Amino acid sequence: MKIEGFSKLSKIEKIKLISNTLFNNNLLLTDKLKTFWHSDNKTQKLFDEFSENTISNFHLPFGVVPNVKINNKIYIVPMVIEESSVVAACSRSGKYWFDRGGFKAKVINNEKIGHVHFDWTGDFDEIQTLFADNIDKLYLEIESLQSSMKKRGGGIKDIRFKNLTNLEPGFGQIEITFDTCDAMGANFVNSILEAVGHKFKRIVDRKLIGIGELEIIMCILSNYTPDCLVRASVSCPISELDDNSLGMTPEVFANKIYKAVRISKIDKYRATTHNKGIFNGIDAVVLATGNDFRAIEACGHTYASRDGSYQGLTDCKIEEGIFTLTLEIPLSVGTVGGLTSLHPLAEFSLDLLQRPSANDLMQIIATIGLAQNFAALKSLVTSGIQKGHMKMHLMNILNHLEANESEREQTKIEFSTKAVSYSSVREYLGTLRNYQ
Repeated sequence: MKIEGFSKLSKIEKIKLISNTLFNNNLLLTDKLKTFWHSDNKTQKLFDEFSENTISNFHLPFGVVPNVKINNKIYIVPMVIEESSVVAACSRSGKYWFDRGGFKAKVINNEKIGHVHFDWTGDFDEIQTLFADNIDKLYLEIESLQSSMKKRGGGIKDIRFKNLTNLEPGFGQIEITFDTCDAMGANFVNSILEAVGHKFKRIVDRKLIGIGELEIIMCILSNYTPDCLVRASVSCPISELDDNSLGMTPEVFANKIYKAVRISKIDKYRATTHNKGIFNGIDAVVLATGNDFRAIEACGHTYASRDGSYQGLTDCKIEEGIFTLTLEIPLSVGTVGGLTSLHPLAEFSLDLLQRPSANDLMQIIATIGLAQNFAALKSLVTSGIQKGHMKMHLMNILNHLEANESEREQTKIEFSTKAVSYSSVREYLGTLRNYQ
């Protein structure tokens, strides 16, 4: 049955309709969803208005990583993620590198980009010449739109014409680059692009009558921002990599890390999982600070394919006895506007990070991505990924099997030196329960 006018219903009416349609009018459904509503009505209204057709809140754990030293400044970094092993891994990395010089990070560039995509039926030399002759008028058209951004030190950096008929007949672009300061700037960028598109069409329609027809296809920012780039790294003499958990010489450990990174450069199957681990860390901080993890991931994966094949995002080198692991990645984030100012925990996250600028936040996020990658690689080339991962997953297994407090404590002791799996934990709990 097609549902009409769903968005116009109240939240309770939406729940009742769902209950009647799919859950045999289960009266407990409303109570179940209400348990996740915020107790403060004003805050709940705010959450409801973040999206459309909201009926409840979906909770995720809000954790923190201490001891993250970046450029000799120490941070406690917030992470929103449901996988406890990720927070634990980043915490281990932070602690591991704290006394080895910490992490180094640097913003290489912070340029955003957007396009006016158009189709032109005439001679491209004619329209390109017209563009060049009228570029001052395009700048004038958008001056009022960027006045506030310019006062903060940002605004449009460049406007250029691109003839792309080699890719598609009649296809061209006006490409605009931006500095949006501490804002992610999507609305600002799109407003500028639409204004430029409309103005350019008016100019073409007036000046090139009978020569061709211009159709503006769309005006939209790109989430691929290869020039909004940050680099994070860790480095130390190989001898300083030694610790009790390696089970091998630091030289062997460093070489295995190097080879693991090299594999991610030549094998797309490994590269995908390698990068997924990096985004485990990145996404969690992006979410915690109210930024758009979907845009960040789309950009990062495109960047990983920039040379024509999908590759791991980190690089490793060993030179003259020095081990270095580096992550270079585009990150377009903001610390003002949007959810960063509206979501109470996003606002707290930025307070926790000592009110970073967008450039600072880029460095923090890249560092956590690198920290997660190092922790994963360290586990993979030493004890294996499952030992640590499944121990952190033990609590989820116990919750799923509805273990009581006594059973939890006994199970944790039992598996303190054993490999954890769902079946082994279930079997052990069965033994306990039969004994009792």
